[in-house]
Amino acid sequence: MSNILKVSDFPLWGSSLIEASAGTGKTWTIAALYLRLILGHGKCNDAATPLPARRPSEILVMTFTRAATRELSDRIRARLLEAATCFRGEAQPRDDDELLKGLIADFKEGAQRTNAAWRLVMAAENMDDASVHTIDAWCQRMLREHAFDSGCLFDEELVADEQAILQEAVQDYWRRQCYPLSSEALDQVIGVWKGVDGLAKDMRALVGQPLPACAGAGTLAQCIQTQTDVLEAALVTLSEGWVQRAQSMQIWLDEQTAPKVCDWDRNKVKPGNYTKWLATLGQWAADPCSAPLEMTAAAAKRFRPEGILESRKPGAPDIQLPHFFQEFADLMDAYASLPNPSVALRLHAATLVGEHTKQLKSQMGNFGFADMLDRLDQALAGPNGDKLRSRIVTQYPVAMIDEFQDTSPLQYNIFNQIYRTQNNDPSTALLLIGDPKQSIYGFRGADIYSYIQARHSTEGRHYVLDTNYRSTTALVSAVNQWFRRGETQQPAAAFMFKEGDVNPLPFLPVNACGRAERFRTGTEVVSAMNVAHDLVLRDKHDSLNLFAGRCAEQIVCWLNDPAAGFEEAEKPLKRLRPADIAVLVKTGKEALAVRRELRLRNVASVYLSDKDSVFDSDEAGDLLHWLRAVASPLEVRLVRAGLATRTIG
Repeated sequence: MSNILKVSDFPLWGSSLIEASAGTGKTWTIAALYLRLILGHGKCNDAATPLPARRPSEILVMTFTRAATRELSDRIRARLLEAATCFRGEAQPRDDDELLKGLIADFKEGAQRTNAAWRLVMAAENMDDASVHTIDAWCQRMLREHAFDSGCLFDEELVADEQAILQEAVQDYWRRQCYPLSSEALDQVIGVWKGVDGLAKDMRALVGQPLPACAGAGTLAQCIQTQTDVLEAALVTLSEGWVQRAQSMQIWLDEQTAPKVCDWDRNKVKPGNYTKWLATLGQWAADPCSAPLEMTAAAAKRFRPEGILESRKPGAPDIQLPHFFQEFADLMDAYASLPNPSVALRLHAATLVGEHTKQLKSQMGNFGFADMLDRLDQALAGPNGDKLRSRIVTQYPVAMIDEFQDTSPLQYNIFNQIYRTQNNDPSTALLLIGDPKQSIYGFRGADIYSYIQARHSTEGRHYVLDTNYRSTTALVSAVNQWFRRGETQQPAAAFMFKEGDVNPLPFLPVNACGRAERFRTGTEVVSAMNVAHDLVLRDKHDSLNLFAGRCAEQIVCWLNDPAAGFEEAEKPLKRLRPADIAVLVKTGKEALAVRRELRLRNVASVYLSDKDSVFDSDEAGDLLHWLRAVASPLEVRLVRAGLATRTIG
């Protein structure tokens, strides 16, 4: 059960989880809680001891990107200055700012209120030194400031791009492990990686992931031999008796289908087909290690009990099947579950390449972003961990983690070791702020299970921002309805974690403050959500083009409708503009299809993607011209090209 968060009396001690859906005023709430912390507004857990006033340097605020830290710092500074002005009596709080009105009333006029105003001004002026960081930047700072306790060097250099070091480690692995291989073993390696580039691409995805402790034992040749022995032993065990069973199946099927009038559909059990299939099965069973078992999809289906029974004619009497049809089904399932040697090879490579990468970094005095997290986590768990934790807690008794749903297990473990979430320590404060519906950074290591773990550790201390201030009432209602329907579906529920009556991640609906305007066309008010279906079976290409065209056509119809726009009571209609429209797509191909359809209808569009390479930008092209001109300043043609770029004007 989650409590509605009331900023004015929210407990600023212990550990709490705050769910803040989009548009519910998350940044405003963070700034408001920061304001209360600076003022020391509220009580500690015993409801008698006043909350200590904090300095900006004691309040750790973390979010996901540098841009977010800058925005958050600016919003907090503006809120502090606004409050200071009102505390000094130079201005009055806004009519809708009940929090600030209440804070002013809680501080007696005179010295107490003057002192509070001074605190706010000092905090605002010192926001440049405030502890608002990304998690990576904060980890780097902790390792440097507490180098003795963390066991790190003072003069190490942070490397933003570790690809050159990783490439060197990959090449060393290939030379050391692959060059001595026999031709047969090398063929297996080439089956996994086509070459060094293929290995490097695979390692970029694997290095840094949690791996089994024994994955890098021995040489690659030994790993291949071990996997080959295991696989061959499993194949021999599986093939035992199948030469005889294949013959028995042949005899039984021949007897069943031989009569001119029988109960079997000969189009489904053709003697020519099953004879060929059983011959393949018998040949494999005679020498299972020489070649794979290559049964066709039709054979794999037909020789199973349900497949062979499908071949009975309608109305044919029930029949007791011989045991070898079920045994065949078990064989195919067991064969599909055989260990894949490539898995062990990839784990071996990832382990040794990862270890060698760490060695190279140590030799060069370099470390990467992932290393900072690992080192701080290991330091907190090491022999000096208690001392390091004590120093960090003394330095930052309060921590607020924004966008918590995108926290990785390693990141959460660091904060859990420092602030001990489950203990709900009244001498510190850990506020975890996020929205599980916006957990999108799995590709960067974020894991919703960290959110679930934190939710379990803060049981009874869950809060929710329950009002959306950004969207219309109709849109909020539509979203609530979608997720409510999802909550009733079994067994997954909306977030796919519900099991029976236990739901570790329930959907929390929100209310709507409601925007005043409504989007309408000449004929009607447009619904907040519409779903377009096409019931004709199409291939992927045709479906993409069809819906891209429909999307573009709808946009054109709205833009050409003089009555399409946003209406608001007692105000003139605000016509719809192209800039008001956003089309969300899953892939670049979908974006190209929509843009093509819009272009055919003479509508310009802009494509924005976080996955675009910086080298594909216009600025990168201009920079290339400048570099060529700098490299060859006597080449007039190159210099003119550099001077003629759009960036220079």
